[in-house]
Amino acid sequence: MRYLFEEYAFDTDLRELYRGGHVVSVAPQVFDLLDYLIRNRGRVVSKDDLINTVWNGRIVSDAALTTRLNVARSVIGDSGEKQRLIKTLQRKGFRFVGTVQEVQRPADAPLTADSGEQSFQNVAHPDPSNAEAQDGLASGAHNGSTISISPATPRLSIVVLPFANFGGDPEQDYFVDGVTESLTTDLSRISGSFVIARNTAFTFKGKAVDVKQVGRELNVRYVLEGSVQRGGNRLRVNVQLIDAGTGNHLWAERFEKPVADLFDMQDEIVSRLANTLNAQLIQVEARRAERSTHPDAMDLYFQGWAYENNGTTAEYMTQAQALFDRALALDAGNIEALVGSARVKAALGANLMSDDWAAHFVAAEAVLIRVLSLAPNHARAHSILGLVQSCTNRAVQGIAECERALALDHNLADAHAFIGLAKFFLGRSEETEAHIHDALRLSPRDNNAYRWFMFAGLAKLFLGADLQAVAWLRRSIEANRNHPVPHCHLAAALALLGSPDEARAAAQAGLVLNPTFTLRRYRGSAKSNNPAYLAGRERVYEGMRMAGVPEG
Repeated sequence: MRYLFEEYAFDTDLRELYRGGHVVSVAPQVFDLLDYLIRNRGRVVSKDDLINTVWNGRIVSDAALTTRLNVARSVIGDSGEKQRLIKTLQRKGFRFVGTVQEVQRPADAPLTADSGEQSFQNVAHPDPSNAEAQDGLASGAHNGSTISISPATPRLSIVVLPFANFGGDPEQDYFVDGVTESLTTDLSRISGSFVIARNTAFTFKGKAVDVKQVGRELNVRYVLEGSVQRGGNRLRVNVQLIDAGTGNHLWAERFEKPVADLFDMQDEIVSRLANTLNAQLIQVEARRAERSTHPDAMDLYFQGWAYENNGTTAEYMTQAQALFDRALALDAGNIEALVGSARVKAALGANLMSDDWAAHFVAAEAVLIRVLSLAPNHARAHSILGLVQSCTNRAVQGIAECERALALDHNLADAHAFIGLAKFFLGRSEETEAHIHDALRLSPRDNNAYRWFMFAGLAKLFLGADLQAVAWLRRSIEANRNHPVPHCHLAAALALLGSPDEARAAAQAGLVLNPTFTLRRYRGSAKSNNPAYLAGRERVYEGMRMAGVPEG
């Protein structure tokens, strides 16, 4: 059955939500919640109705229920304030109030827009600009019959095998399965990924598997497997990423936390895993691409993003941009290469790599507008546009763009950090740290965390909390020493604290990474006209001058 409302199509057979021609990623529990509300749109649904149906009667906190209702609203373009489609009736319950048209799916309808040969599909359709990501789809049945495999294995293709419940408690199964299902959904948000649907993945539950055989049967490059163990009030999650072709372990991680709200914990574990795996898969694909004698656009894209992750020196940015340019020369409409190119341009502007820093932001925004005209729901493009707007005296618009990005991908930690930076530009530096902690909660080992630490350090420095600023800025430098800006701000903080020798050493370290940086360039690069922000800049300017940064 398909339910049509506004520009959305809610398909209960495929368990997918479409907005126009694009699949919207929806966590399994949120899909079930929407399903129940839409099917029962003729009446008010109580809190108990939802808990009994969606959570099978388990104890659920009001906060957890509210969180999932808010997510359900966001994926269909609604909000708690507007309540255009899902209305909350005080002390009564909830009701889906949108106008719905029911469309019966023909029994022989194909599962995808392709020829209908495959009987299982990826959770999120690959970006249409990446033709290779759609090659090599397997066909066959879920019941163990022989599966025909195409010789080409899609990049970023992965199956999340059902996690093992090592605690032995059958009541723990729902949590373990929930981690597996949510991780399958969240990994599908990685652009260009091909993730085997949960119905197929769960046919392997409780079975001893040969990962090479799984890779051949499902035609995927990677297998993710893991286990969950609960002991007393602590929960341990072990995860490993395996190369399906060789059986080699590529990455492993262990998470251990006190047991609190299991649903909140499930969200946190899944977010951390999804963000970490995103970075790991890019690195693995970049290494594969380096060995290719005839790299294509996506090979070059992965290599470019790997260089971008190294740091914001002129050398790394130049190499990253060259790789994205080569990718676009091969495929001018490659969305991911365009987004990567915009990210490099924005980084060049934000880090004052030249006197024409503002021109880099103009170029980045032009690329992002093109991207969003082609792929309006590209979450990372929205977040980078938010950064660009915030850095060009439009921080309120920047915050709105980043909030849009988070509605599309709640795991996008960068967007939280960019909101913190925007508030810094608005003279609300005391709010920045909380947004950095939001980003770190989702992705504590993120490749971009060094930038987030710097944002917090800048906010503290502008507030006059110099000791805290030093701590955050040193943390930024320890996370990635190839980023010139925190060195220069650390120099200012140390000078203002009365440590001239350390300040001069920090300034020199920054100038080694960006020899063209001057006080003149810094003074002419204000990102906002907010009085509190401008007053903080004058204080930092004086600190940099004391540390020996050249006037220029």
